[in-house]
Amino acid sequence: MDDQNKNLLLATVLSFLVILVWFAVFPPEEAVVDPNAPAAVAQTETAPAAPAATTAAPATTEAEPLPEAPRLTVDTPALTGSISLLGGRIDDLSLKGYKETLDANSPIVRLLSPVGEEHPYYAVFGWGPGTGLTADDVPGARTEWRVAGGGTLAPDAPVTLQWQNTKGLTFTREISVDDKFMFTVKDSVQNTGSAAVSLFPYGIVARHGQPAGLQNFFVLHEGMVSRTDGTLTEQKYDDLMELPVIEREGAQAEVVDAGADGWIGFTDKYWMTTLIPEQGVPFTAVTKYVPGADIYQTETRKPVQELAAGATVTATTRLFAGAKEWATIRAYERDLSIPGFIDSIDWGWFFFLTKPIFAVLHWLNAVIGNMGLAIIALTFFLKFLVLPLAYKSYVSMAKMKELQPELEALKERAGEDKQKLQKEMMQLYKDKKVNPAAGCLPILIQIPIFFALYKVIFVTIELRHAPFFGWLKDLSAPDPSSIYNLFGLLPWAAPAHGSFLALIFIGILPILLGITMWLQQKLNPQPTDPVQQQVFAWMPWIFMFMLGGFASGLVVYWITNNIITFTQQYLIMRSHGHKPDVFGNIKSGFKKKEPAPVADKSKKARK
Repeated sequence: MDDQNKNLLLATVLSFLVILVWFAVFPPEEAVVDPNAPAAVAQTETAPAAPAATTAAPATTEAEPLPEAPRLTVDTPALTGSISLLGGRIDDLSLKGYKETLDANSPIVRLLSPVGEEHPYYAVFGWGPGTGLTADDVPGARTEWRVAGGGTLAPDAPVTLQWQNTKGLTFTREISVDDKFMFTVKDSVQNTGSAAVSLFPYGIVARHGQPAGLQNFFVLHEGMVSRTDGTLTEQKYDDLMELPVIEREGAQAEVVDAGADGWIGFTDKYWMTTLIPEQGVPFTAVTKYVPGADIYQTETRKPVQELAAGATVTATTRLFAGAKEWATIRAYERDLSIPGFIDSIDWGWFFFLTKPIFAVLHWLNAVIGNMGLAIIALTFFLKFLVLPLAYKSYVSMAKMKELQPELEALKERAGEDKQKLQKEMMQLYKDKKVNPAAGCLPILIQIPIFFALYKVIFVTIELRHAPFFGWLKDLSAPDPSSIYNLFGLLPWAAPAHGSFLALIFIGILPILLGITMWLQQKLNPQPTDPVQQQVFAWMPWIFMFMLGGFASGLVVYWITNNIITFTQQYLIMRSHGHKPDVFGNIKSGFKKKEPAPVADKSKKARK
């Protein structure tokens, strides 16, 4: 087996195996949660412990559902929902711009839901007691606030809540929201009593149980995400269940002190709820799991503050609750000075590729106005970047094509003497100035780009429900067409994605992918070994079925990449005097020329 074909076969097999692994873990469509499903009784969060060196508040779990309480309406261009005056909870939030499915009657995505409904998920803020105070002296999860100002929470229309204790402390909370997904919670305490006290502000995001539709795939992070002093941390829900027990916290927990900046919360594939304390000020980030109640919790705690008689203290915390839109999160990072906030999007191990690739794709989509065309334009751009390296590779492959008859002759002369064959082949490569390893470079270059684009298409919300043309309504989902119903001509539905039939009865895009891979293969040097020939002959059709369940946007990229590669390689080969008989090969199908003529030529050459 010559070095050229060894390297090419190795690169192809490796890429095949790696992509096969990715295919095996490619997730099915997300389960849609019925917003009208019966409500479930759930428990509430644990009380936060005080920061170090202060008396800890008892960590308790309440098993009963919360009583009914008045609510304030939330109505912004991006959000709709309500805030409960019981605890001042932000616990009812839906995203106006996003539907659960492509169906015109589909409900919009609901992000947060209150205790008493299925999968409670909410944010609550308050003060923890320090010196001179008890848990009853500070507002907690069951404190009922009164409205001191405002009605409906909207951009430029904040609401103000108030509560007083029996020791002369007046707690005031102002909640504001912008036109996207950022809330600002400004808590202040005025001491009208005669004695000094101490207390600390906190914020909590609590999630009861793991979310519905959790995918649990290693290529996607779902769970806790945080950044403290420049360090990004991601922990899946199962990882939180393995946290050490900290008695002071009353749960399994991890406590991290941040000196300058950071944020912490929970992220889904497309949505996120994150606490963002004042940047540049020390705080404590807490990740917590309460086993008995099955509650996952993230917290931010500020240092204990001394409040003298007649004084007022104020603490401000932001809450991001919405879609992980790249432009929106990037703007928050820049305009609100939130370091590393863009990393809340799951860029993966290939972040050095996924970030710039998505930035270019986002720009192209803004210019063109169609994400499918933007993917095609991105493919041209990426091919242009690697053209110098690809050019050398295609020139080498053209030369290898020209050497095929001589290689056949060498093989026949050497017979079973593999050492002699190898030596003469190396000499031939040297004489003709051909690098047999150069031909596999396009495949090796394509693998990391393919994985990076796969990640971009899979995790970024900009690809979710992004249409192309015709039957392709969602580039983040597999091609919905199928041979099973003759691509919609027959009066029955295509097999459901993820089913066995869907793997067999593939759609239009996978078929085009197989054809373009086959055409591209016709320009490559043919292996001299019959086993290798069979492997290469079946490779396009194996990939065709294997990639049938991948996101259609990724298949559009691969088809475009194959067409560009074929055109480049064809033109480069012709420019070097080699005229590939591609269409002749198509007519002959998989039939190979008999080796006899090659043998006769070699015999004539010896004569």
